[in-house]
Amino acid sequence: MQRTLISLAVMLALASTLPASAQAAAAKQTASAPVQTTTQLPRNAVPSHYAVSLVPDAAQRSFSASVTIALDVVQASDSLTLHAADLSFRGAAISAGPGQTVLAADHISIDAKTQTVTLHFPRTLAKGGYQLKLDYDGKISTQASGLFSLDYENGGAKKRALYTQFENSDARAMIPSWDEPAYKATFTLEATIPAGQMAVSNMPVSSTSTLADGRQLVRFATSPKMSTYLLFFAMGEFDRASKVVDGTELGIITQKGMVSQGQFALDSSVAVLKEYNDYFGVKYPLPKLDNIGAPGSSQSFSAMENWGAIFTFENAILLDPRIATQDDQQTSFLVAAHEMAHQWFGDLVTMAWWDDLWLNEGFASWMESRTTNRLHPEWQWSLRAVDTREQAMGQDALATTHPVVQKIATVEQASQAFDSITYQKGEAVIRMLEDYVGEQAWRSGVRNYMAKHKYGNTVSDDLWRAVEQAAHKPVTAIAHDFTLQPGVPMIRVAAASCSKGQTRVTLTQEEFSKDQPDKQPLRWRVPVIAQTVGGAPVRTLVSNGKASVTLPGCGAVLVNAGQTGYYRTLYAPQAFASLASQFRQLPTIDQLGLLGDSRALGMAGQMPASSALDLASNAAVDAAPQVWNSIAGVLLSLHGLYEGKPDQQAALDRYGRQRLAPVLAHLGWQARAGESSAVANLRETLVVALGAMGDESVTAEARRRFAAVGHDARALPPELRRPILGVLAENADTATWEQLHKAAQDEPTPMIKAELYGLLGMAKDVQLARRALELALADEGGVTTSAAIVGHVAGNHPDMAYDYSIAHYAEFEKKVDASARSRYFARLGGRSSDPAMLDKLRAYAGKYLAPEAQGDTNMAIAAIQYRIKVRTTRLPEIDAWLAKHP
Repeated sequence: MQRTLISLAVMLALASTLPASAQAAAAKQTASAPVQTTTQLPRNAVPSHYAVSLVPDAAQRSFSASVTIALDVVQASDSLTLHAADLSFRGAAISAGPGQTVLAADHISIDAKTQTVTLHFPRTLAKGGYQLKLDYDGKISTQASGLFSLDYENGGAKKRALYTQFENSDARAMIPSWDEPAYKATFTLEATIPAGQMAVSNMPVSSTSTLADGRQLVRFATSPKMSTYLLFFAMGEFDRASKVVDGTELGIITQKGMVSQGQFALDSSVAVLKEYNDYFGVKYPLPKLDNIGAPGSSQSFSAMENWGAIFTFENAILLDPRIATQDDQQTSFLVAAHEMAHQWFGDLVTMAWWDDLWLNEGFASWMESRTTNRLHPEWQWSLRAVDTREQAMGQDALATTHPVVQKIATVEQASQAFDSITYQKGEAVIRMLEDYVGEQAWRSGVRNYMAKHKYGNTVSDDLWRAVEQAAHKPVTAIAHDFTLQPGVPMIRVAAASCSKGQTRVTLTQEEFSKDQPDKQPLRWRVPVIAQTVGGAPVRTLVSNGKASVTLPGCGAVLVNAGQTGYYRTLYAPQAFASLASQFRQLPTIDQLGLLGDSRALGMAGQMPASSALDLASNAAVDAAPQVWNSIAGVLLSLHGLYEGKPDQQAALDRYGRQRLAPVLAHLGWQARAGESSAVANLRETLVVALGAMGDESVTAEARRRFAAVGHDARALPPELRRPILGVLAENADTATWEQLHKAAQDEPTPMIKAELYGLLGMAKDVQLARRALELALADEGGVTTSAAIVGHVAGNHPDMAYDYSIAHYAEFEKKVDASARSRYFARLGGRSSDPAMLDKLRAYAGKYLAPEAQGDTNMAIAAIQYRIKVRTTRLPEIDAWLAKHP
């Protein structure tokens, strides 16, 4: 699943109530214990096949259905318990097979809290095979969970399409089932749909017949053995384009008239499938693989890896030539690569329980990055590895973090496990381990893992064993250190000494924490690559807390050269000064790593807070675009920390404009023939950053271009449309806001319409922001757009957005996906710097959330506490530095 990064925050974490050290101890105690797959159901029966017959009523947002489940009773019992959510049952009966006595359930009991239904039979079911038949009715949701509807306009007419979203635990809202990943089974699905519509599922259509009333009965071929959360169904007025590669039919499915916008995604899928068939050593096993683009949005995800039928929101995969940017093209490729990686890591081989969710998401994230860099080397995607690591470490250095492999007990905890630790830390750890064992050995291990466990379920150690056998290196011990305990190692680099052309340096392993300065460090075995600047790299393993390394050459020492390691690097002051003086000579990826470390360590008090600004001052105007993107990120982060401190913020913004404006002038506003994608992306970043920091020339140019749209088709080129409108929206007066509002109301295309409504929430002006909240409450922009509008308001007004949403909690709860509710409201408040928000969040969690669902609230509280600490203790150092660099 591709998680959505909405404007209000980076993904927050599932937080345990245990301190991180206790989590680590618990994880290590259980690491070698026999594997016992978690279940929330009795273990008296195992399903093997589901035959589902579905009759949706889209107009009434309801459905009727029946399912016949082939199962084995493995413990004699007079009852069966399945998962079911918001279903009402008309009947239940069981038989030992065709022609055998049918035994009807004499009582059906539903437990809404545990989302289960128990079928009680008049006599005991002996061990053996059975056919269980259930007739039932259910509801069609308006948010992306279970079977849900999306409303949109097409050609001026109102349309409604149906889709499913079952991860992590919502298949039970459409099918009574053993809705846990280890209960794999095959599926056949048939659906009765209106004439003229298309139905889509995991497998190709096997037959279509016309019923007496004109409706169509569509039957799909039987699926392979898979987990319930991977089943998919969609119904609507769709178009489809397809290509065949390696015997697999690849398709792109969209609302009518938009399939051409999916051509890039379809072409990308062709290249990616060839790559994955080769890399995994197991050919994609289904006859087709569709990617279904749908209007609307979600608060928690942008795409889902249903086997053979990937679901993706339009804004993450379609490229509308009127608005598509280079970044949009890259996103489209990344999403396709991520979800297609899941067809192996997640679908073919599935984690046994949500504890090992990272086996799905961390690997899909790593594969998307690896594949993007391989198939689009011109994008220089390997440089994004530092951003990935920074996102993970930002969460992992707080006391509320958790291990990559974590204990999941409930549906709510499973929903919260889709976070930066699972995705970005998982990806970063895999990158480090692949570098440690070697690319070929890693690939051999993955291939062996796939071949051995296809159509089955695994835990993390299954993978480590496969890689270790292929690599002949002790990878399991290192992997356990980084996946079974939380936190961020920190390598302290002592002052180096050079003699006879060799540099000797001592490395000490500590732990980087943002909010536990006196924490007893955990221990990791840390693979380290070090070198003198310009010298040959040397590899070592820091274990038991210390190592010494001898490097060829004399000069500044660079640790974590190439930035494949998951750790912070803290240099002695003299060593950092030596590196900073040679900042321009470092490889781009190491410039990015040094910026990331100095920013984080400076804010945490381990270095001078101004260290990252020292590096920014040393960057050349023609430095790599990725470096300037990182510097802009540093400056925007500080700009946000200064919110509510106008004089100090003004000083920071003056420095920011002095640094960034010459870079934009160097690039120019107009795209140049042959320029790299990194330059195009940087131009967007600079316009946004300078607009936020009050650069009058940028805001004036944005207004000029917006005013010229009526007579100059190039005034808002696609590559600059979004940043220009963003600058206008953020700095909007009432007249400008009304123009944007009118444009949103008149826009016929759902994807662009949602984007324009989101812009209305970006206004700095308090009254305009309040008006945006009122639009969200009224669902003016569409029911799936409302929550996003509030998220945009939270960017500049987190306290207002939070207070408004809580004041109208009953209404906004309905506008948020069920799986995202425990995260959404906490994220709104989590951007605040007001101490009063801490008690507000605690009160919210106490009133609305079960204890096991409060992880994101705890993380939001920790983030606010850290932000307050930084504003109090670190910004004065920045003030002093800025006074010396006017």
